[in-house]
Amino acid sequence: MKPLVRRTIITVLVLGLVIITAFIFFRNGNGKSVSYRTEKIKRDELLITISATGTIEPEEVIDVGAQVAGRILKFGKDKNNKTIDYGSVVEEGTVLAQIDDSLYAADAAQAAAQVQQSRASLERAKADIEQAKAKLYQAQRDWERAQKLGHSEALAETVYDAYKSGYETAVANLAVNQAAIEQAMAAVSQSEAVQKRAQRNLGYCTITSPVKGVIIDRRVNIGQTVVSSLNAPSLFLIAKDLKRMQVWVAVNEADIGKIHQGQPVSFTVDAFPGELFHGEVGKARLNASMTQNVVTYTVEVITDNSNGRLLPYLTANVQFELNRLKNVMLVSNAALRWKPNSEQGAPKFRNLLQKAPGDGEIRKENQKHDNKKEQKLQTGKKEGTIWVNRPGNILEPLQVRTGDSDGVVTEVEGSGLEEGLEVVLGEQIQTSTSTKGDSNPFVPNMNRRGSR
Repeated sequence: MKPLVRRTIITVLVLGLVIITAFIFFRNGNGKSVSYRTEKIKRDELLITISATGTIEPEEVIDVGAQVAGRILKFGKDKNNKTIDYGSVVEEGTVLAQIDDSLYAADAAQAAAQVQQSRASLERAKADIEQAKAKLYQAQRDWERAQKLGHSEALAETVYDAYKSGYETAVANLAVNQAAIEQAMAAVSQSEAVQKRAQRNLGYCTITSPVKGVIIDRRVNIGQTVVSSLNAPSLFLIAKDLKRMQVWVAVNEADIGKIHQGQPVSFTVDAFPGELFHGEVGKARLNASMTQNVVTYTVEVITDNSNGRLLPYLTANVQFELNRLKNVMLVSNAALRWKPNSEQGAPKFRNLLQKAPGDGEIRKENQKHDNKKEQKLQTGKKEGTIWVNRPGNILEPLQVRTGDSDGVVTEVEGSGLEEGLEVVLGEQIQTSTSTKGDSNPFVPNMNRRGSR
């Protein structure tokens, strides 16, 4: 064979090999193969909830203030004989703080002296009235004798008039002394009232706890001066019972109609990740608030805190339970949203996919091939389609009826649904990477975006 012919044959064979290799490579999608993200249909419990955010609050809080002005001298002792501070456990009547009482003690002493003076004045008035009675008795006897004698040589007319005038004066003096007694008695009552007020103000200098509870806030320090004018200054905040707490939840106006008293509630707090707390709706307050044109209502959720783990003012992520469905078929929402293209899926459905059919056309095609009668839709159910991944990556549609959803999974019903059935959630493209040992010398080295 001539060398020219031999070289021509070798060149043709090499070109043919290159063409075949390139054809195979590009037919496989430039080294890319399509696979599907799948998930199995499961039978489980579905919980339908409303999400909201709230704040943990003590069920009953007492704000202890001061009714007098003065400087804080010292704090009292709590149940454990420790100085009153944040978190102190106190009993009813426990001394919380002592305000400087020097001015109020002086007022109380002055009021006490005034009471004594008023009482002395009353005793004097009583003595004066007895003296007036005696003088009246004497004047009355003299006047009676003068009346018997009348105007005669034995009783001059001037003397007669003097006896009469003396009697009338004695009667008037007795009335004056009776009025003086009433005045003295009123002065005693007034001074006693002033004394009680002074004693009460003096007692206000000792701040005591009105209830049994826990100090959750101390708002003053020793040496600080509190001023009581129109409003009583707040000194301590006492939670009456931390074994029962409330969660104040801001609920959107669109969801408030679904909230009712006694509704089960679950919530979590960032302080204890992974721990779920439970409670129930106590009441929904009617005083709505508006923030940036969003109307919200405050809902009180009651929860047990016997273990003391929940602390006041923690932020709670709340779930109001609307419905709980047990033993239902659940499928991911992604499976209901995904649709294949016209080249995917079983051959008998490709014509429908090319026409971009609706769920109803796919359902009819299923009925034609499976020869199954469509079941009547239940009230509140909607139609949907999921794509089942059969062996060999063959996709077939399955018509379902969708029910409630929690935003991640949806309740489904329908003929052909089975637990463990593999449904498609989406596509994932796998790119084959080559090593130095098996690299193709005929494939150009393309720089990918982001490679270095």
